[in-house]
Amino acid sequence: MSVPLGVAVVGFGWMGRVHTQAYARVPHHFPQLALRTELVTVAEEVPGRAEQAAEQYGFASAVRDWREVAADPRVGAVSITAPNFLHREIGVAMAGAGKHLWIEKPVGLTADDARAVADAVAKAGVQGTVGFNYRNAPAVEAARDLIAAGDIGTVTHVRIRLFSDYAAHPDGALTWRYERERGGSGVLGDLASHGADLARFLLGEITSLTADTAVFVPERARPTGTTAGHTLATGGAPGTVENEDYVSALLRFASGARGVLEACRVSVGEQNSYGFEVHGTRGAVFWDFRRMNELGVSRGTTYQDQPVSTVYVGPGAGEFGAFQPGAANAMGYDDLKVIEAYRFLRSIAEGTPYGATLTDAVRGAAVLDAMARSVESGTWVDVPTA
Repeated sequence: MSVPLGVAVVGFGWMGRVHTQAYARVPHHFPQLALRTELVTVAEEVPGRAEQAAEQYGFASAVRDWREVAADPRVGAVSITAPNFLHREIGVAMAGAGKHLWIEKPVGLTADDARAVADAVAKAGVQGTVGFNYRNAPAVEAARDLIAAGDIGTVTHVRIRLFSDYAAHPDGALTWRYERERGGSGVLGDLASHGADLARFLLGEITSLTADTAVFVPERARPTGTTAGHTLATGGAPGTVENEDYVSALLRFASGARGVLEACRVSVGEQNSYGFEVHGTRGAVFWDFRRMNELGVSRGTTYQDQPVSTVYVGPGAGEFGAFQPGAANAMGYDDLKVIEAYRFLRSIAEGTPYGATLTDAVRGAAVLDAMARSVESGTWVDVPTA
């Protein structure tokens, strides 16, 4: 039997746990993958958190400083699930140390950050997978195939939404997520990055756009202790929210299609309301993450009053068959990360990229940077293609 690939996780909040659990589940769902993993070390600067993770999940060691991971010869692959402002430094260092990277979006704060990590990965000759998990939903992959096959005719326009309430509470702590220097562009990097990736995955490159942003909760209390996720805080000194709560953008695609992308982190009454509506000259396809395994499909030659059918995707769609035996057996969010982990490990095993790559991260980040430029100028702006 071959020697297992030693993996490490850097940053152990919620997403660090999701990555760790995904590694453990890959052999259950994808036994054909010969590459096996071993949890070598976990790095987390919050005192005690790495040690707790090691005890719970079986990492061989726990450290506070991620640099120890880069120097550890036992580690062949690293999950980078630390805050956005650390992505560039950690990603470049890990690639330079010869480690394969599974890094969470948006890969830094800007397209320059994402490009620096992409360049380091290319120079080192390692594999790099990015955490754009929604493209891994079998229904999304089925929608892409349907669009590419021309089943809805020529695509005319798309609407992509990502609404959530995780930052809606006015007592939400002023963590790094709300600071420009550490959290970047707020909801653009957090949610709109997924929207940009879905747009590109489904319809191809975005060539130009115009955007608008807003901050609806302008002030929050600074946390008085360690935070995790979207912690509430009271009693701390008030501070200014420096980045965006909301973004909307009009998109033009290279294909000639038009689009609307809208994202908000303070939408009261909305929980993970993510999805898209793609319209073509002969039909349409609809997807809602909250009904992740379904598609709404309209196709035919009626044009007017043409009905929409609900399609439950099954084993023929994407990686659905690795999880469930038949249509309408539900998959969930964590399953998408298992698919992502499998594609990352398959990339390493075969030396060929599978799934979202650093190139996708760079191009998606270029869309976000263009949104920021458009807001500043108040005009349409072009999206760089390189």
